[in-house]
Amino acid sequence: MNYKNWRLETDAHHIQWLYFDKQHASVNTINKEVMEELSSILDLLATDTQSAGLIITSAKKSGFIAGADITQFNQFKDISEAISVLTLGQRVFAKLAALKIPTVAMIDGFCLGGGLELALACRYRIAEENSRLGFPEVKLGIIPGWGGTVRTVRLIGAPSGLNMIISTQTLTGKAAAKIGLVDVAVPKRQLKHAAEYYIVNKPAAHQPSTLQSWTNQPVLRQVLGHLIRKKLQQKVNPLHYPAPFHVLDNWELLGVETDAAFEREARTCGKLFFSDTCQNLVHVYFLQEKLKSLGKETSFNPQHVHVIGAGTMGGDIAAWCALRGLTVTLQDLEPRYIAAAIKRAHALFKDKLKERHLIQKAMDNLIGDLQGNGVAKADVIIEAVVEDLAIKQAVFKSIEAQAKPQAILATNTSSIPLDDINTVMQQPERLVGIHYFNPVAKMQLVEVVRGKRTHTDIVNKAISFVRRIDRLPLPVKSSPGFLVNRILMPYLLESIDLLNEGVPMTIIDKAMTQFGMPMGPITLADTVGLDVCLSVANYLTTYFHTPVPVRLTELVAQHNLGRKTGQGFYKYDKRGKQIKPETAPYEKPLDDISNRLILRMLNEAFACLREGVVADGDWLDAGMVYGTGFAPFRGGPIHYAKSQGIAELYQQFIKQQEARGEKLKAAPAWELTEA
Repeated sequence: MNYKNWRLETDAHHIQWLYFDKQHASVNTINKEVMEELSSILDLLATDTQSAGLIITSAKKSGFIAGADITQFNQFKDISEAISVLTLGQRVFAKLAALKIPTVAMIDGFCLGGGLELALACRYRIAEENSRLGFPEVKLGIIPGWGGTVRTVRLIGAPSGLNMIISTQTLTGKAAAKIGLVDVAVPKRQLKHAAEYYIVNKPAAHQPSTLQSWTNQPVLRQVLGHLIRKKLQQKVNPLHYPAPFHVLDNWELLGVETDAAFEREARTCGKLFFSDTCQNLVHVYFLQEKLKSLGKETSFNPQHVHVIGAGTMGGDIAAWCALRGLTVTLQDLEPRYIAAAIKRAHALFKDKLKERHLIQKAMDNLIGDLQGNGVAKADVIIEAVVEDLAIKQAVFKSIEAQAKPQAILATNTSSIPLDDINTVMQQPERLVGIHYFNPVAKMQLVEVVRGKRTHTDIVNKAISFVRRIDRLPLPVKSSPGFLVNRILMPYLLESIDLLNEGVPMTIIDKAMTQFGMPMGPITLADTVGLDVCLSVANYLTTYFHTPVPVRLTELVAQHNLGRKTGQGFYKYDKRGKQIKPETAPYEKPLDDISNRLILRMLNEAFACLREGVVADGDWLDAGMVYGTGFAPFRGGPIHYAKSQGIAELYQQFIKQQEARGEKLKAAPAWELTEA
């Protein structure tokens, strides 16, 4: 029988090979049609007395299974339909688990969400050593709904199983084998042989250890549940992200041994689909996919990157590019700056790569280049010197003639318009902005900045390069501050104004973390560096005439620059940990603070849309979520404004202005522009 998404073949040893090859898709994901076809195949195999076993694998080179097809999330009419689809998946995987013949999931590449739930329904799991296995569902505001919360915890015990689901961290094949999630992890060349071995020899299926089994007993569930919940609440607000708490609640109540646990999992997941958190996080997911889709039409394939400036940003940009497999030459005026950058790079490589030969390979990619010999060889040249127009102009005037004609000339400026920098260039159309955020290794977003003269082909190549190093490119127009800093700076300066008005900084930060920000604005300013904040603020004020707080200027003059110097607004210990001052009493609602700061941010966001800094509200939301950590569960600033009512928020902002006299100039109406 022919199937749209599956291919069933029988080899000479009567082993059934089931290849997942989703129709019209580059990546395997599971939807209702895929599940129904799998159900038919399993019915067929259940009555087949000749088969020696079943091996399920992917026909695609992109990986095993990326999980459920997220586009179907928006197609459910109601909770009942969502639960029905989840229950269907559970029944199909129960059929797989009930087959009398041995079954193997042969995993090569990513195995996520529903893909891992399918694998857990097999008797054996064989993984390539570097495959990635995990449950990302909590990031979408839901929980695994096809048996994952039950089978995982049953197989490897509560501590490891719950942590895997709640944290959403992925494991390599090797790491998964160590905890018993997969039976064995092998090199790619041995994968097929290992899968066949398990079918032919039928070793005993993996069972949890006695201790792992004990962790799922009623008494221990209550003790462990209390401890895990307490730890979880220190990191996650259940009002913002309820899904992980539901995982814990279900496990505490029903454990992992009964059908009721599966039923409750499906009901819980079905309800979460229709929560605001899930809807907003799915919106953010599609924003990410939109950014990932950029650059595919360009065949640019850079091999060599030259970075000028080995400070924190330049050195870390060079390290990231080397980590991603590119040859990188790093230039600075003095060897000590390059040496410090290479030392930081080694620490990054150790953290990311673990294995000695991979670390050494990455180190070999990174080459100190005091004389700048790499300029003539590089495909991409990134300037990351101090934020000074004259110095940047001198750099590009010097390197333009040395660089290959087809090389990208990029600046990492955080705020200076490209059309100010490129005035000294013979070919100003070659200059593009590739603006990273600090810390480079953690921040996914990179602004790709287009000046008035920048050639379209150069912009497209820059976007392709950003995707090549596994970052999210956001196309923005060159204007002061671009997008992220333009919106972020008024928010930070407004928080300092609140501080000057007598609101304790711990209260300001608490108000914004309570809103959902990863850190408060005062802590964020300290983390970015007060010197950087002052530099950007001073530059932006020449365009927008926003006063720079005296307190910020004074702290920088005293060399109290934040976390990096041990003192800024807060004090920090030698490890960089914040020393919290005693919280002063504060009687007013924290919502008053968060509303004021968010309205200030929204006013600047709508100004960016009016001026065409980005194409539309979706691009703006993507920039702020991935560039600043704007509360993802709220969907981004513009999405949040839509949900609350743009006109209503605008009136609140006007009233706020009126109450404060002449502090802010009259704000034009907030309107959406669509691309």
